[in-house]
Amino acid sequence: MVPGGDGAEILSGEGGGSVVGTSGSVPEPEPEPEPEPEPEPEPEPEPEPAKKVGWFRRLTSGLKKTSDRLSENIGAVFTQRKLDDSTLEELEDVLIQADLGVDMATTITRALAQDRFDKQISTGEVRQVLAREVEKVLAPVAVPFSLADASGTVASPHVILMVGVNGSGKTTTIGKLAEKFTAQGKKVLLAAGDTFRAAAIEQLVIWGERTGCEVIRRPAGSDASGLAYDAMVTAREGGHDVLIIDTAGRLQNRDELMAELEKIIRVIRKVDADAPHSVLLTLDATTGQNALQQVEIFGKRAGVTGLVMTKLDGTARGGILVAIASRFSRPVHFIGVGEAVDDLEPFNARDFAAAIAGEENE
Repeated sequence: MVPGGDGAEILSGEGGGSVVGTSGSVPEPEPEPEPEPEPEPEPEPEPEPAKKVGWFRRLTSGLKKTSDRLSENIGAVFTQRKLDDSTLEELEDVLIQADLGVDMATTITRALAQDRFDKQISTGEVRQVLAREVEKVLAPVAVPFSLADASGTVASPHVILMVGVNGSGKTTTIGKLAEKFTAQGKKVLLAAGDTFRAAAIEQLVIWGERTGCEVIRRPAGSDASGLAYDAMVTAREGGHDVLIIDTAGRLQNRDELMAELEKIIRVIRKVDADAPHSVLLTLDATTGQNALQQVEIFGKRAGVTGLVMTKLDGTARGGILVAIASRFSRPVHFIGVGEAVDDLEPFNARDFAAAIAGEENE
């Protein structure tokens, strides 16, 4: 452990050993060469599909509360009834109550009316249309996260700023992303920028130890923008590929807290005018319609570039992601349905649409 600028400490991911500080006066030791591993046989082609099936099952299980409530309410509407104006109105109410949003509900009911009006219709047919129309809305925003910009250039380091309200899962998401990046051979620095909560700092240190990533921190109560500056300098001098900066949770309607977030971004840009290269907003699915306001305000104040939806496994309000996609067209990079690292996966529109509608996705 070595002090960085203004009391910052930089911890290695290997039990807290010393690494370079922001002054750059302590060189980082060269890693010891590892013995050449024995060549392993090529894996069989089956594991990848098996992994995908496993993820879809977890996703379906995570969205079970949402799909069960939708299926139950849709079934109540269409029991022994033809598709008429009354049933369409009831269905629209069901879809709105599932947090899919007015626009999405209108789109789905119109699609049904176009082909099936005044005819008997089953709940299975409704689910098929629901899955199809939801996928249409989600497909344009299902954007894989990339360290490269539109021109293919990769910044070094690529700076990711994590933002969101209290309890949205920022710090846990950072740990999961760090594990994914290190598995790709990237050198990652984590910045414990939630200086308001000592527990958040310690949580990030634990993730650093678990993933083998270096962590830069200051004592609780320190200036978050100062830590961000230290992290930028450390990442640049240390040759890191990725810098992920945690921030304190803040309510989107607290102007002074949003202004502090803007200050952090200004300080980051003193080191790199193009940073942060990614601003990821974590959204707690259980908050329902409040997430719409979060996307709007964080988007304006922090320049959000992409979304991570967490806690889809604990709510019947998973439809809110559809409403967000319909209204904002903001890229959705990852979704989470649990605490394990494997429970954070790149967002797939078809899988999500099938899961939310209670359909089997082959």
